[in-house]
Amino acid sequence: MTRSERIADQLDRHWQKNLRPRLRGLTDGEYLWEPVPGCWSIRPRGTSAPPMSEGSGEWTMDFASPAPVPPPVTTIAWRLAHIIVSCLGYRVGWHFGGQDVDSATFAYAGTADEALHQLDEMYGRWHAGVGALSDTDLENPPTVGPERVPMEGIVLHVNRELIHHGAEISLLRDLYLRQDGSVQVPVDRRT
Repeated sequence: MTRSERIADQLDRHWQKNLRPRLRGLTDGEYLWEPVPGCWSIRPRGTSAPPMSEGSGEWTMDFASPAPVPPPVTTIAWRLAHIIVSCLGYRVGWHFGGQDVDSATFAYAGTADEALHQLDEMYGRWHAGVGALSDTDLENPPTVGPERVPMEGIVLHVNRELIHHGAEISLLRDLYLRQDGSVQVPVDRRT
């Protein structure tokens, strides 16, 4: 395997065995569930409580600039949108061509199924792009986008982000199933 194939394989093993199976069966109730008051989420246009929202479609993403300290708890919907746009989308556009993704113009998903479709599409584009990089590509900073570190550092950063945010989403799913002290309808995440 080439170095880029090994790096792509690191994330793909996590994607195939951990993260993507944990997202199977995600319901709209889980997707939009707010475990505490004041959560940031994806909301119908015009209903955002935070100071700002962004997106071009019927649903927008809560945010503020600068971000509040401490940061708010975010829903599964918000976290998936963050992965799709900020972790993967920007970089797919910058480094691997195709349509540029921008948080202000992105059409955020109002349903779990739509978000998972967006996630699968963006992950597929990212994974294919990383697998096609040469060792020279990995050693040099990209020629487009704001990141001026070797491409290998960018890829490893995205790997960490997906693992990190995927773990947060998995925990929120576990908490959703156990709210009110009892386990709700179990979801088989192994199939």
